[in-house]
Amino acid sequence: MAQDLINDQTAGIERLLEIMRRLRDPKTGCPWDIEQTFQTIAPYTIEEAYEVADAIERQDWSELEGELGDLLLQSVYHTAIGEEAGHFSFQSVVTNISDKMVARHPHVFGDESRDKSADQQTRDWEAIKATERAGKAQKGTLDGIAMNLPALLRAHKLQKRAARVGFDWPDTSHVLDKIVEEAGELVEARDTMDHEDMVDEMGDLLFVMANLARHLNIDPEEALRRTNAKFTRRFGAIEDALAKRGKRPEDSDLKEMDALWDEVKAREKAAKG
Repeated sequence: MAQDLINDQTAGIERLLEIMRRLRDPKTGCPWDIEQTFQTIAPYTIEEAYEVADAIERQDWSELEGELGDLLLQSVYHTAIGEEAGHFSFQSVVTNISDKMVARHPHVFGDESRDKSADQQTRDWEAIKATERAGKAQKGTLDGIAMNLPALLRAHKLQKRAARVGFDWPDTSHVLDKIVEEAGELVEARDTMDHEDMVDEMGDLLFVMANLARHLNIDPEEALRRTNAKFTRRFGAIEDALAKRGKRPEDSDLKEMDALWDEVKAREKAAKG
């Protein structure tokens, strides 16, 4: 019966759950899968989430389908481990998130009016989340923001949370002034302080840059991903241009590569009209 379920391509999530049960079976499962724990699987979960974001960025919908499946597998993996340890099950996880979404949308599933702005809905959402945090004994304003988030994203979330209780600059001019101040302190650290001090000052500068992004309603992670993609694209074009000259980057110099960079940049601007 279980084998029939595994071979049934129409069985949906139940098929995947059974596949995971078979993989984790202590007697007949896969040795690698049996050895995995929450801790060993967590890095793959993070990696798969980034691969989903990458497929979306490239608008590769066929690949996105596969990446979403890989990410779903991570949830199934963690819930299988949790069920074996008696912590929770896949069904309890589904119930938990379903209950949460219903509770957080009283204007859709309850008797509250839907006649409110997006800003008001956001404020209501945060008020509900604050109540949930209080129920979990998370009393501090910054409690509940995951420690293992990418540092730039966590900086953005920390500042956003602090701003909700009034700890924020009133406009971007103050943030820009702070950027100048922190940049100056970094230069001073470079000239007069040790490496640890320079690390601290660089962190301060990056933190303020994340704050500027928030004030401009820009996701700093998205902005940096786009710049990373742009750098990769343009440097690849430099390598292609050098190859046509019978060269590799290590055979060139900064002057030549910088000139090629400017040519690539000009072509991209011209293509945008």
